[in-house]
Amino acid sequence: MIVLCADCYLPSYSGECYPGNGKRSCKADALTRKLSLEDEIQALRSRMEQLFIQEKSFTSDIVIEISSLLDLKINEYMRGRMRRD
Repeated sequence: MIVLCADCYLPSYSGECYPGNGKRSCKADALTRKLSLEDEIQALRSRMEQLFIQEKSFTSDIVIEISSLLDLKINEYMRGRMRRD
């Protein structure tokens, strides 16, 4: 089970992309999800680096928690890329 701690903040990405007919396309949905996932991965990496500096340990509970969540997000990103290929 993964639980985010209260001091971890991930920005939400609400970019909308609509074609000329005003309806969202599957391609636009995929692009939005990809950008959002990339943003989440970058935010988690930055947060993990900050926590490592603060905790001075790769094995502190919070660093491990963020690292585990980062692993899940990277796996999700890679699965999405494999489906496209």
